[in-house]
Amino acid sequence: MSALDPAAADLAKRAAAARAVSMVAEGMRVGLGSGSTSAWFTRLLAERMAAEGLRVTAVPTSSGTARLAAELGVPLTRIEAVGRLDLTVDGADEFDPALNLIKGGGAALLQEKIVAAASARLVIIADPVKRVPRLGAFPLPVEVVRFGWPVTRKAIEDALAPLGLAGRRTSVRQGAAGPLVTDEGHHIIDLHLGEIPDVPALAAALTAIPGVVEHGLFVGMADCVILGYPDGSAEVLNRLGVAPQAVIDIDAEMRDEDA
Repeated sequence: MSALDPAAADLAKRAAAARAVSMVAEGMRVGLGSGSTSAWFTRLLAERMAAEGLRVTAVPTSSGTARLAAELGVPLTRIEAVGRLDLTVDGADEFDPALNLIKGGGAALLQEKIVAAASARLVIIADPVKRVPRLGAFPLPVEVVRFGWPVTRKAIEDALAPLGLAGRRTSVRQGAAGPLVTDEGHHIIDLHLGEIPDVPALAAALTAIPGVVEHGLFVGMADCVILGYPDGSAEVLNRLGVAPQAVIDIDAEMRDEDA
């Protein structure tokens, strides 16, 4: 799908977030994702809490999300304090038909993946532009420790060749005063791949490299993706594609758990 203009994209993001907010139930422990789409979820969750007296406990996935949630009065805790979460709602930079994701455009991929892995459900909210037939057009972020990062970068480039990705460009993400430093004190190396022929194989290869803390491939982690549209509608997809019954199934599961 071609890019949406900023106003239409914002409406689509809001529509996806609104559908996700309806999944939140009383007393839930909720992971708050990072990025512009997730910010809509945080805002709408705060509105619902104020209007209905809904009580939740939230774990943010970045310092930016923590600041926004605090400003809106959403009660926050640390992942260490709760251990497991009922639901995490986050955005994505790309997702494919298997609902594999590229995340990390906002440099929060490490905390996002930790929170996602600790969640009973990971719900991704997105506008239709994020839907792609194959991952890779969006640069893949890889978070690396600062010690010896040029050596780690070379190891990453060497690991690409056996996967049909030889010669692809890599770049060190820049901040205001040199290489960007993440919330956890690391650097980000972006991989400009174009297309990724084998997503699980690349994920495994990157994980095996010393110095790589985490990568932005989220493989088999998303339970569903909610696509929002500029007209205010939303569509729920599962890993097999569009699943109209998924809206009913997700809500029914939540009612069963609450009973």
